[in-house]
Parts: sequence; C-alpha cells; structure tokens
Amino acid sequence: MSTFLTVFDFAIPFVAVAAAFIVALRTMRKTHSPRRAFKRHLITLATVFVLMMVFSLAASAEGFTAGETAAVNASSQIGLGLLAAGIAVGLSGIGGGIAIAGGAPAAIGATSEDPAAFGKALIFVALGEAVALYGFVIAFVILSKLPTLSLLPNL
Repeated sequence: MSTFLTVFDFAIPFVAVAAAFIVALRTMRKTHSPRRAFKRHLITLATVFVLMMVFSLAASAEGFTAGETAAVNASSQIGLGLLAAGIAVGLSGIGGGIAIAGGAPAAIGATSEDPAAFGKALIFVALGEAVALYGFVIAFVILSKLPTLSLLPNL
C-alpha cells in the first residue's frame, strides 16, 4: 500500500498539469479567449492540488498507532504551517509588486511635474512595499508557533 501511495503521490502533479493543459486547450479551441483558457487552467490546477492534499492527508492518517499518530499530526502541522508561511510571503510579495507597479510610475510622473511632491509620492510607494513586509511578519508569526522538529521521528 505504501508503494502505491508513493507512486500515486509522485504521479499526481504530472496528471494535474496534463489535465489543466488539456482543459486550457479545449477552452481555447471553443472560445478563442486566452484569458478564459488561463482562468480555467488555474482553476483546474487548484482543484487537483486541493484534492491531492485531501487524499494525501487522509491516506497518511490510516493505520497508525496512538504514538505514531501524534508524530504524524505534528508532521502535518509543521508541513501545513510551512505551506501557510510560504503562501503568506508569496501572495503579499505579489500584492506588493502590483502596488509598486501602479504607484512608482505615478510617483515618478508627479515628481517630474512638481519636485516638491517627492515626499508625498514616496509615501505611496512605501505603502506598497509595506504590504510585502506585512506578509513576512505574518509568516514569521506562523513559523514561531510551529512545534519543534524534535517531535518528528527519524525519517
């Protein structure tokens, strides 16, 4: 059973990418809209990823004794905590980049028209950068609340 799960866990990402690619191609053929095809591609990838996580967690919880279950729960908690911290940093970085992409050119334009507006323009650019820092702070808080790695068995 564990060999099947290992092969199954290894094959799922490839199947997910292939399924999402096929869905995107079919959407592109029917609608000729790259935006709609990309949206469906991302939705398919997200759906398969969530299903993969649910099935992996359900399969890993089967057949353990009480002591092993505590170690698995700690391992799952650490894994999900690391995933949450990565998502917090990644999404806040993307949001900060989008904010700076809109704010920095406007700040440069305002400064070129009126050099006295530099201080005000700099504040708006700094607000965009603060979004990424907030994500880093949230990730640091998440990582500080995780159990220590000494609870895990030697793998």
